[in-house]
Amino acid sequence: MRENEEPAPVKLSLSRTDREDVAIMTVSGEVDVYTAPQLRSALEERVAEAQTRVVVDLQGVTFIDSTGLGVLVGRLKALRKVGGSLRVVCTDERILRLFGITGLDRVLPLHDSVDDALAAFGDDVADPGATA
Repeated sequence: MRENEEPAPVKLSLSRTDREDVAIMTVSGEVDVYTAPQLRSALEERVAEAQTRVVVDLQGVTFIDSTGLGVLVGRLKALRKVGGSLRVVCTDERILRLFGITGLDRVLPLHDSVDDALAAFGDDVADPGATA
């Protein structure tokens, strides 16, 4: 890079936070054929760490292509094999339309907020700390 050149914009940013036993992956930027491997790797790390409840927050995503959608479906299948689940947070109409067109809105649980996604885990996964 030359001295006066601006650095290229970051196409994808990933960060992880944990709430109890749920990993929250916050994704920003573009998820495409070039950046999807980063997302796949980050999600595979969750499975490798036996973290089976994952929320993928796409609120900061401006674009997602079929490769990115494939990563989400693939990781959902991997998590289900080990008794886990994946939930997606998205309110961007363009991206939601893509989920609808592809039928993935019937496969991937979609939520309006991270809190909604976290609450939904209570619907299908019992709290291990709860007593009957």
